[in-house]
Amino acid sequence: MERVPALDEPLKKSLGPATAKVMAEALDLHTVGDLLHHYPRRYAERGELTTLADLPLDEHVTVVAQVADARVHTFNGSKGRGQRLEVTITDGSGRLQLVFFGKGVHKPHHDLLPGTRAMFAGKVSLFNRRLQLAHPSYELLRGDSEEAVDVWAGALIPIYPATTKLESWKIAKAVDAVLPSAVDAVDPLPDALREGRGLAELPDALRLIHRPRTKADIATARERLKWDEAFVLQVALARRRHADTQLPAVARRPVPGGILDAFDAKLPFTLTDGQRKVSKEIFDDLATEHPMHRLLQGEVGSGKTMVALRAMLAVVDSGGQAAMLAPTEVLAQQHHRSVTEMMGELAEGGMLGGADRATKVVLLTGSMGTAARRQALLDLVTGEAGVVIGTHALIEDKVRFHDLGLVVVDEQHRFGVEQRDALRGKGKQPPHLLVMTATPIPRTVAMTVFGDLETSVLDQLPAGRSPIATHVVPAADKPHFLTRAWERVREEVGKGHQAYVVCPRIGDEEDQKKKAKASAEDEAEKRPPLAVLDVAEKLRTGPLTGLRIAVLHGRMHPDDKDDVMRRFAAGELDVLVATTVIEVGVNVPNATAMVIMDADRFGVSQLHQLRGRVGRGSAPGLCLLVSEMPEATPARQRLAAVAATLDGFELSRIDLEQRREGDVLGQAQSGVRSSLRVLTVIDDEEVIAAAREEATALVLADPDLAAHPGLRTALDALLDKDREEYLEKG
Repeated sequence: MERVPALDEPLKKSLGPATAKVMAEALDLHTVGDLLHHYPRRYAERGELTTLADLPLDEHVTVVAQVADARVHTFNGSKGRGQRLEVTITDGSGRLQLVFFGKGVHKPHHDLLPGTRAMFAGKVSLFNRRLQLAHPSYELLRGDSEEAVDVWAGALIPIYPATTKLESWKIAKAVDAVLPSAVDAVDPLPDALREGRGLAELPDALRLIHRPRTKADIATARERLKWDEAFVLQVALARRRHADTQLPAVARRPVPGGILDAFDAKLPFTLTDGQRKVSKEIFDDLATEHPMHRLLQGEVGSGKTMVALRAMLAVVDSGGQAAMLAPTEVLAQQHHRSVTEMMGELAEGGMLGGADRATKVVLLTGSMGTAARRQALLDLVTGEAGVVIGTHALIEDKVRFHDLGLVVVDEQHRFGVEQRDALRGKGKQPPHLLVMTATPIPRTVAMTVFGDLETSVLDQLPAGRSPIATHVVPAADKPHFLTRAWERVREEVGKGHQAYVVCPRIGDEEDQKKKAKASAEDEAEKRPPLAVLDVAEKLRTGPLTGLRIAVLHGRMHPDDKDDVMRRFAAGELDVLVATTVIEVGVNVPNATAMVIMDADRFGVSQLHQLRGRVGRGSAPGLCLLVSEMPEATPARQRLAAVAATLDGFELSRIDLEQRREGDVLGQAQSGVRSSLRVLTVIDDEEVIAAAREEATALVLADPDLAAHPGLRTALDALLDKDREEYLEKG
C-alpha cells in the first residue's frame, strides 16, 4: 500500500531535496500541508486553447497552444555556425513565436511538430516588435493518450501560480504526489456551521480544487475554501475583541465646566452632525471600564482632528493624559501647531496668561534639542502636560507618563504593530485607543483588516469647505496643456493664493544613482523633470519666474522642514515643491492649487490624500494630474477615476480592485504576507459578513475554543506566530 505523507511532513521527504528547495525558495512552501493549500490560479480546458492575443510583456506565463509551424535556421555567429529553432504556436486568436538556440534545439525540434498541443511556460519578451518566449519549458499534451489525460485530471488542466524556476506542470505533479494526504486535513469549521451552509468537507474541497472534473467542482471547492479563510480570520479577530472586553481600564468621563466645555464655548463654528454623532460614540466608549478600540475613518478634511482633540480634552478633564502619535515630524509639528492654535490660552497651562482650566500641550520628536526634550519629558512624568503630540520618539523607553488615558494613532497603517503596542504599554492600565485614517476603507476591508476595532465614519465635510476641480494633464499628447497648467498656478498666486507642486522623488545625489540605472527611454528629453530639486529649479528659471518658491522633502533637516512649512502657512511663500511628505495632515487654507507631476506613479488613495491639501478654505481648489502615459493605459484610467469623483470611499474601492488584497492584508498592515488565497475582500462581502457573525457567536460561547480543536489547529497554521502577535497587539 502506498505511503500517505502527514500534512506537517517536510516536502523534502515527499518530493526530494532538490524540488523541496526550489518550492521553499520560490514559493515559500515547506510542508505537505503548505503545498495542498497552494491552489491553481486558473484552469485550462482540454479542448480549449488559451488566448495568446493579450499576453503581458515581461511576465512569466503558462499557455496551452498548438504548434503551427517549426523551422530550423542556420546562422553565422561569433563562434562559428549555429542553429536557431523558431516555433510558431497558435490558439486561433493570436500567434506567438518560441525560439531555441544552440544545443537546446534538438529535443524541441523532435517534440514540437506541427499539430502538437502542449503547455508552454516562459517569460514574455519583445524581439523585432513581436512577442516571443525564448527557451520556454514545455509539456506535451497528447490528446490521443488516455494516460496523458489522466495526468492532467481529465477535462481541466490546473494552472498554478508558478515561477521561472518551477513551472506549473511540475507543481501539478508534486501536488499529485501529496494529494492522498488531503484525507487527513483537520476541518476548522464546526459541523453545524458546515452542514447548515451546505459546504463540502475539507478533504473533498482540497481534492476538487486541485483535480476538478467539471467547473461545478471548482465552484464547490472555492466556496468551501473561502469560508475557511474568512471564518478563521474572523475567529482570530473575535477572540481579540473578546479579550479586550476582559481587560480593565480607567473610565474617562468629561467633567462639566472643565476644559472640554471651555474649548467648545470658544469654537468659532458649529460641529457637524457627523462630528457630534462620532464624538458621542467615542465618549460612550471612554466612559466604560474596558479599553476603547475604535477606528475613526473619514474623508480628507472631514474634521477628524477636531473629534480626536475633543476626546483628548475629555480625558484631560478626567485627570488623565492623552498622546497623539503621528507618522512624520512634519505632521507632528503641524498637529501641534494647529492644536495649540485651536486651544489658544487653554493650551498654556502653568504659563502666565493661561486660562484657569488650561493644560500644557507638548511636542516630542526625535530631532528636538536636549533642553526642550528634557522639559517635555519632565512635563509628561509630572502630569503637567495633559496632551502630548509626537512621532515614534514617544515610545522610547525613557518616556514616562503620569497617567496615560488615551492614545490617538494618526494614519495607523504607517506604524508597526510593535510601535503601537509599546505606547499602549505606557499606561498604568491599558489606555483607550483611537485609530484615525484619512484613507476611507470599504466595509469589507474594515471587517477583515480592522475587525477588532469598532468603526466610526465621518462622511460629512464641515461647512465652508470648497469644491476641488481635478483634471488630467496629458503632457505627452498635448504639451500645451502643461504650459496652461503653470499659467493657472500663476493666476492663483495672482489672486493672493498659494500652490503645491508634488514630485515622486527628491533629486539629490542619492536619486542620481537610481537615475543612472533608469532606462534611456525613461529619461528621454521630452519627459518633464520629475524630481523636487530639478522641478523647483526649472520653475524658478522658467514658467514661474519671479514667484517665491521653496522645496520640502523627507531628507531635509527637521528644523529646515518646520521653517519652510511655517513660512508657507504664514503666506511668505507662493509655491511649495514637495514630495508626498505633505500627503496627510498639512493644513494651509490659502493653498488653492496643486500640480502633481508624474501622477501615474501614485496610487489612487495617495492621489486623493494629496488632493485634500487644497480647497481647505473658502476659495475653490484645483488639482492637476500631469502624466506622460498614453490614454489607453491602466495608469491613465486610474487618473481619470480620481478626476471623476471626490468620494474617497468610491476611490478606495477602485484602488482595492486594482491592488487586490496582498497589499491590504500584507506587510503594510500586519507585518506578514497575506494568508488569503481564494477569498477576495472586494467580491466576497457576504461571506465575510456571515463569517464575522458566526465567529462572534462561537467565541462568545467558547472563547478558548475548547470544543473546537480543529479550529485551533487552523488558527495556528493560518495565523503564524508573527500574525498571531499582530492580532494580540493590534
